Amino acid sequence: MLTTTDTVTLTGPLDPAALRRAAGPLTVTVDAAARARLDHGRRLFRTLRDGHGGDGERQIYGATTGFGALVGYAGRADEADQCDNTLAHLGAGQGPDLPHDIVRAALLVRARSLAQGLSGVSADVVERLADMFATTFTPAVPRYGSVGASGDLIPLAYATQALRGRGHAYVDGRRMPAADALTASGLRPLALDGRDALALVNGTSVTTAALALAHATVRTALRSLTELTCLLADLLGCDPGFLDAGLLTAYGHPGAADTGARMRALLAGTAPSGTRPLQEPYSIRCSPQLLGAAEDALRYVDGVVAADLAGVSDNPLFLPEGGPDGAGEGRAVHGGNFFGQPAAFAADLLASVTAQLGNLAERQLDLLVDPARNGGLPPMLATEPGIQHGLQGVQLATTAFVAEIRRNATPAAMQSLPTNLHNQDVVPFGTQGALRAHDMAELLHLLCGSLALGLRQAVHVGARRPTAPRCGDILDTLIAAIDPVDPDRPLDEDVRTAARLLAIRATP
Repeated sequence: MLTTTDTVTLTGPLDPAALRRAAGPLTVTVDAAARARLDHGRRLFRTLRDGHGGDGERQIYGATTGFGALVGYAGRADEADQCDNTLAHLGAGQGPDLPHDIVRAALLVRARSLAQGLSGVSADVVERLADMFATTFTPAVPRYGSVGASGDLIPLAYATQALRGRGHAYVDGRRMPAADALTASGLRPLALDGRDALALVNGTSVTTAALALAHATVRTALRSLTELTCLLADLLGCDPGFLDAGLLTAYGHPGAADTGARMRALLAGTAPSGTRPLQEPYSIRCSPQLLGAAEDALRYVDGVVAADLAGVSDNPLFLPEGGPDGAGEGRAVHGGNFFGQPAAFAADLLASVTAQLGNLAERQLDLLVDPARNGGLPPMLATEPGIQHGLQGVQLATTAFVAEIRRNATPAAMQSLPTNLHNQDVVPFGTQGALRAHDMAELLHLLCGSLALGLRQAVHVGARRPTAPRCGDILDTLIAAIDPVDPDRPLDEDVRTAARLLAIRATP
């Protein structure tokens, strides 16, 4: 059942929390202000297309012309036919369907952009998109085909076609013909003209949605790793001097200083064992510098995501303020607001952050299972080494996770290739970067769960109880939900459980 927190209005900017909630049924409202903007934008589009004062029809990209490299040719005369002209040729995607949360978040981003009234779409289009979110209807959208320029044309074309009753869609997780899915959801097929159709596809909404969701997951993982690092240091009896405020202030980086303050609060009351070496391994001693650098980098991504969720991504735009001198009823401006370069750079940075956070989690677990470095705990944290194998399988899996993250960390934004008869002679490839970052973020989520499981098991096989009260709270949360590994059992679900518990704790 929907609650008041499950309501989103399309007037103001979105936030990542709204995108996460869009994975399930959600009330999306088009208020009077949005409706007025949409109606004004639609009238302006028609006025500009038909010409002022009888001076004849004006050329407006996608409404009176062909698309992309074929802009110099006339489009189809009939408005409904021009919609088909827009969408049919974009049905060239391949690969598995995108995750449902990305598709629905992308359509929420698209609806919000259109609702600003600068795209010239009919209000009915936005209202029908809003209706979709009250159901579980999710278009089937193939993963491959977008270069993140001129918008996410191919994936958004599949989403738009599904809303018209063409292609395939999901209802309650079941894949079926889109027409059947609309009927099952109580929705009517969208009827579009060329401007509506082009506006639905001519924005980087898939890129923005995937980046925002990935960023939220990595931010949660950063908070979780900060807690787990403190718990690790407490269980091992480390001296917290590596978190000294003066030391980190001298370092000069705000993220490190802020992270150090959070870690000192988590470790307040800890009692060093006095048996650890003078200097801990870097995975502990340099953790505030590493986690702090991640915080600084994510603050940049914060800004990109916020700007993308508040902006309008489309071409052309229909601006109501008139020309440079303020004269006239408005103007159609052809430009490049569909070019996802900011998100591409941010996705590549997010991938780098994810890779290093993954390295940290894997190295900390490796330290914890190694009797040469874990303060004398049994190898692999097994209760009876040889008879039991403890975290051996989990540690192997984390190695595979990190290898997969590293393989995917190659920057996408530097790999521009010309396409579309050199109309798109530079492209950002932000879609690939954002989707890849989303995949990597999910693996980082599992790495956090793996480390948490190791810390829970360490206490069972002889590590001391935490001496810092807040670290004790973290451990008690894990102990309440996860049994010790004694005897051996499959641990895949335990890793997921631990990861979910951490995410709940770390979500503001």
